[in-house]
Formats: sequence, C-alpha cells, structure tokens
Amino acid sequence: MPRLGLVDPTVVPATCARLLIVDDHRTFTELVCLALEAETDLECVGAAHDVQEARAEVARHEPDLVLMDVDLGDGDEDGLQLTSELTARRPSLRVVVLTAHGDLGVMQRAASSGACALLPKGGSLGDLLGGLRTARRGAFFVPADLLRSLVFEQDGRGRSPRHPALTPREALVLQLLSEGRHVTEIARDLDLSVHTCRGYVKTLLAKLGAHSQLEAVAIAGRHGLLGAPTRSP
Repeated sequence: MPRLGLVDPTVVPATCARLLIVDDHRTFTELVCLALEAETDLECVGAAHDVQEARAEVARHEPDLVLMDVDLGDGDEDGLQLTSELTARRPSLRVVVLTAHGDLGVMQRAASSGACALLPKGGSLGDLLGGLRTARRGAFFVPADLLRSLVFEQDGRGRSPRHPALTPREALVLQLLSEGRHVTEIARDLDLSVHTCRGYVKTLLAKLGAHSQLEAVAIAGRHGLLGAPTRSP
C-alpha cells in the first residue's frame, strides 16, 4: 500500500505527459511553455499557431496532450474542428480546449469533438495545470463556475436559445439516422467519405445539444425537424 505524504518536487514522476500547445497568441503560448518548465509531470514539446502548423506538429511530436484554443485566427477551421479531426485519427490523444468567449454552443461542440475538458482562457495557472493533469479520454470536464454560466445562459425572457437551422445535407443525414441507417451506409449512399459523414454527425450533435445519435434523433423529433421516412437519399 503506497504511503500518503508530501510529493518531493525534485523527483521526476514515472510518467511525464508530453504537451503540444495550439494557440494563435504567441505571448500566451510562450508564458505557458515557461510555466511548464517548473513541472515534472508535464513537458511542453512544441507549439503551433494555426491549423496547418498544428497538424504538422502533432504528426512530428506525437504528443499525449494538446492544449487547444477555440479561436485560431481568420482561417476556415477553428480549434474545435481540429480537435474532432485529431481525436478521430489518434484515439489515445487527450485534448483540453481553452475558450476566451465561452457559450453553450462552444461547450456542446467541445463535448462532441472528443475533447476531455473545456477551460476558460482567463482562468488561473493552477486551474489550467489541474485540467491538464486530470484530462481523460471518454470524460468531459467543465469547471463549476464556467458550467453554471453556460447552463443558465438564457435570453432576457428566460428562454433557452433555439437550435440553429440545419443545412439541407445535415437535415438529410439526420433523417437517415432517424431511419436507423448506419454512418457507413449513409456515407455510401450520399457518395461521401466515412470521415466526412461522421463530421456531419458531430455537427448535428453540437447543433442539437445531444451526446449521442439516438438523443439527437429524439431532440429532432420533439422540434419537428424530421420529415417523412424515405429509404433513398
């Protein structure tokens, strides 16, 4: 039975998580890297400042952890889209998402992307390190203060925001899911790659605030988003 006690900061842990930072703010990135130099269980192996650079750095360093900002500048992709891509390709990768302007939609998209945690960018260094250390695949952590602000996000009359409109392709994928069609079958019938079709499903989960395909279909049914059954695209 291990003995409980104080941790000797001079002893390097048996495992050290290798971390890549993805953020377009270079000063913030450099400060986090400097802070990690004092930590024995977290090692900063690199940094990236846009989506393309992030892909290259993940392939180069094969990190255990990625600290991912939502807003990566003026590109077509943001950090949550990149998170979906990376976690799909690397099932063991743990991603902790940072947001400077969190809202309910960001939380829903982060959860659907495969991220392990959503943290406020304005939080303390201690909270950031704690979030990195406790990040686990299959779990999704949101600090209590941030969670309360997002859950109770409502308009001036106390109503929850309405679900965003679906594109025609998203509506079609949703309809086929409601008919029990598998993602691979939908991809084949719509002449899409399985990866692209799964991307549509993740977008649907985020837009509908659902955590599973079954829940997405149930929510869509309640909001009248499903049409008459059709067995052909």
